[in-house]
Amino acid sequence: MNTAAWNSFEVKIPVRTDVKTLYECWTTQSGIESWFLRSAIFTSAQGVTRKKDEPIQKGDGYTWHWHGYNDDAVEKRVITEANGKDFLQFEFSGNCLVTVRLQPAKDHTMVLLTQERIPEDNNPKTNLFVGCQLGWSFYLANLKSIVEGGIDLRNRDTTLTHVVNA
Repeated sequence: MNTAAWNSFEVKIPVRTDVKTLYECWTTQSGIESWFLRSAIFTSAQGVTRKKDEPIQKGDGYTWHWHGYNDDAVEKRVITEANGKDFLQFEFSGNCLVTVRLQPAKDHTMVLLTQERIPEDNNPKTNLFVGCQLGWSFYLANLKSIVEGGIDLRNRDTTLTHVVNA
């Protein structure tokens, strides 16, 4: 089986706002909690917790929790790049690498997300290619919904499990 096509994917979505607004949505605790996470803690390389509106920097650690899941569902990794304007990169589940590029596109900003270094896994229940691509597609749609209209599509009820919006 040729697995080369299964070790990375890209999803993209146009959002009717400026690059700066979207960069803040990705790179501050208050921003990322508004559309993606239940809680986000960013810690500098020196171990200092960043303030809610303080932008992340290369080398920061993060601890993330999602709505619809208890605290056992946690992601603790590192920010590998953050240029302060339109590009960030971070480690993610399964030692994957996620890259986010923000590019002006007429009266929108295009969000291009690439996840790579996805390990081979033929089990649909644990397959990061399938699970993460579905997850990122939903969360990017939620980012667009929040920024353009203020409607949050996330499931916040931990008793409603195995749903596309959690």
